[in-house]
Amino acid sequence: MAERRLVIDEPGSLALREVAAKAPGPGEALVRPAHVGVCGTDLELLDGVVDPAYVRYPLVPGHEWSGVVAAVGPGVTNVAPGQRVIAEGIVPCRACDMCARGLTNLCATYDELGFTRSGAAATQVVLPAFLLHPLAAHVSMVEAALAEPLAVAWRGIGRGSPRPGERIAVVGDGTIALIAAHLLRLFSPAELVVFGQRAEQADLAVALGATGFETGPRDERFDLVVEAAGAASAVERALGLARRGGRVVLLGLAGNDVRAAFPVDDVVNNDLLIAASFGYTSAAFGEVADLLSAGQIKLGPLVTHRFPLEKFADAYQVLRSGTGGPPGPRGPRGKVMLDI
Repeated sequence: MAERRLVIDEPGSLALREVAAKAPGPGEALVRPAHVGVCGTDLELLDGVVDPAYVRYPLVPGHEWSGVVAAVGPGVTNVAPGQRVIAEGIVPCRACDMCARGLTNLCATYDELGFTRSGAAATQVVLPAFLLHPLAAHVSMVEAALAEPLAVAWRGIGRGSPRPGERIAVVGDGTIALIAAHLLRLFSPAELVVFGQRAEQADLAVALGATGFETGPRDERFDLVVEAAGAASAVERALGLARRGGRVVLLGLAGNDVRAAFPVDDVVNNDLLIAASFGYTSAAFGEVADLLSAGQIKLGPLVTHRFPLEKFADAYQVLRSGTGGPPGPRGPRGKVMLDI
């Protein structure tokens, strides 16, 4: 039986291919993806600008997804055929010092679906079964496909220790920023403002839980600021938005050669606590699975564009139109999704 998968053979080459079906081996599961998110990193993989240490071509993209277990290999007991699941993309070795400390995002051996091993932009994916997390029956599979960026934001937010009644700012208006705002609302902030560059994202930010959206400067300062734009200017703005004694969390990746400039004395004199967060841990991913199953996450408004797998080129073009490419559809742009 032939399966289909999206393949980036090398930078600049993207095609839908038929390949032979695989069967799960010991400790593995075969999952049929339902929905796969397309993100800015997928464009970077196609363009060949991701650090080569984190990529192996040819590759099958797709690190944000949900699916249904079709078969399991010998020794698998945590999931069964027919279960609706989400999957961690980072594949920890579970043996190194970092993994032993729970820091699976910093595993000594980097391995990740959609980067160094086949991702989920396909009609089947075979992966270690321990990466899978079952979902409650009522959870939307479209929303569940956002579990990976949810886990990225959730882990980062945790490093900022949000508290009820605080004034919180999010810098950025892309997927991670909007998801961060949606999660931060769970901590009952007195104010939750998204600072972006695209005014058309305002209604989307408010629909997801923000109390306001601003594109210009603001004199007031915030207890917690989450930077989720991945640009030097965003880092500088985040530091400038924090009150004395405030906290700043950096989530965005801006590129290996990007440097931010900020007044060091102001950071010290303001007694700022600055934290950064890479990816997510297995524990954070499990907590996101619990939040989804508990009905505390409702990201339906964030999915603004959906395409069948065969229309992958259109999906990538819509995404590129919001990241410096040719003009695309007007209006808000949230998550672009492939329906497998």
